[in-house]
Amino acid sequence: MKVELQGIHKRFGPVRANDGITLTVEGGTIHGLLGENGAGKTTLMKVLSGFLAPDAGRIVLDGEPVRFSSPAEAIARGVGMLHQDPLDFPSMPVLDNFLLGRPGGLLPDRREGRRQLRELGAQFGFDLDPDVPVAALTVGERQQLEILRLLSLGVRVLILDEPTTGISAPQKASLFATLRRLAAEGMTVLFVSHKLEEVRDLCHRVTVLRQGRVAGEVEMPAPAGDLVRLMFGQEVAGVRRGTVAPGPLVLKVEDLTLEDGRLCLEGVSAEVRAGEVVGLAGLEGSGQRPFLRACAGLLRPRQGEIWIAGERMTGQPYARFLAAGVAYLPAGRLEEGLIPGLTLTEHFVLASQGHGFFVDWAAARDRAQARIREFGIRGQPETPVEALSGGNQQRALLALLPPSLRLLLMEHPTRGLDVESSLWVWERLLERRRQGTAILFSSADLDEIFEYSDRIFVFCAGRLTRVLSTSETSVQEVGEWIAGRGEEAACPLEVER
Repeated sequence: MKVELQGIHKRFGPVRANDGITLTVEGGTIHGLLGENGAGKTTLMKVLSGFLAPDAGRIVLDGEPVRFSSPAEAIARGVGMLHQDPLDFPSMPVLDNFLLGRPGGLLPDRREGRRQLRELGAQFGFDLDPDVPVAALTVGERQQLEILRLLSLGVRVLILDEPTTGISAPQKASLFATLRRLAAEGMTVLFVSHKLEEVRDLCHRVTVLRQGRVAGEVEMPAPAGDLVRLMFGQEVAGVRRGTVAPGPLVLKVEDLTLEDGRLCLEGVSAEVRAGEVVGLAGLEGSGQRPFLRACAGLLRPRQGEIWIAGERMTGQPYARFLAAGVAYLPAGRLEEGLIPGLTLTEHFVLASQGHGFFVDWAAARDRAQARIREFGIRGQPETPVEALSGGNQQRALLALLPPSLRLLLMEHPTRGLDVESSLWVWERLLERRRQGTAILFSSADLDEIFEYSDRIFVFCAGRLTRVLSTSETSVQEVGEWIAGRGEEAACPLEVER
């Protein structure tokens, strides 16, 4: 199906998210959409998929002008979108979410749905249990579920907004192979990503947006530098990690064992010192998430001990961990980190300490404005957080952190961020490191782990199987340990210095 977007305009108050965008995507191709966070990519795709109505312009499918008043109408015409933050029902089982939107009303054919889910999952290499609640899935697994649901509804234009975030390298390879096969069979794929190497490897053609307008179109493959210049108007300098001498012991866990839904952790012992950056590597579901949540006081271990700066914290509530200088940034920005419906000002009020029963809203707005300027958030004090782009939501989460921390725990800190925003985030994180904060983060991007970590904790099947120094190992070696190769992968922890 050929897709044409002609002169699309979309405003949110004074912000011009899409300012006269014209774009043509040929049927049977994979078309990339690049741009910095806030450039208008997601807004444009929401217009195409019926989530937003354009203020001006039109959508043309195979030469026929169409207008969608809802996502259901778009899906009925063959256009479906996978959102960066999946739109699902966490309390419902996987199968019920998979059946959403299909004919059958309140009594869909569950047996047929179960068969389709398993069959499509096998094609992608996605192993989803139909009977577990979606709340027990990782972010990557929730994205996988939505991809399968859209394909089962027969979409012919598949929009994917940052689909590789939070999934493993083998799953990504399987996804790319499937997208290539679908395009070869005539499906139109629009692939929104901030990862230049993915766009170069997968897409036939790329359109770059900047400040709500088309900055240029490029046939693939093309040099990464050309794409970066179109995105930002200039080359983007990297961030140097540098070296920081490890300080006193900040985190100590001994024989940590716990369960978090389907995710389990068994017998983990580790230590982290002030000024260290430790990356957690492993396939989704290997134990990184429950480890981080236990270290933040969000999960109580079944056995084992947790110590923060020499103080025993096992079994203490989350508030006690906060008071001890521990902070946690989740992967789900709107699900766990921010509160949809509240403004930036209201978030900064909630995050402040000692403001008492009454709030000086004028002063609170001034403080919010100062933090917005300091962290480069593209929004106003009265902007609801759900109206921000993913990158600006991440900046807001960083702005909400206390000024001094002992331990910062993060899931996928640059999930869905463009190159410039990712570098900006790590500049702020490494500054905290220089101030003595210990940082632990999980990431599906091994390059990110290698670039910023002093050490790497490798998780496999719910166990910490290796602790590696980044200066004495390689990406290939870490990848082998992640995959659980070798007899040692099932053995107790061996620490390599």
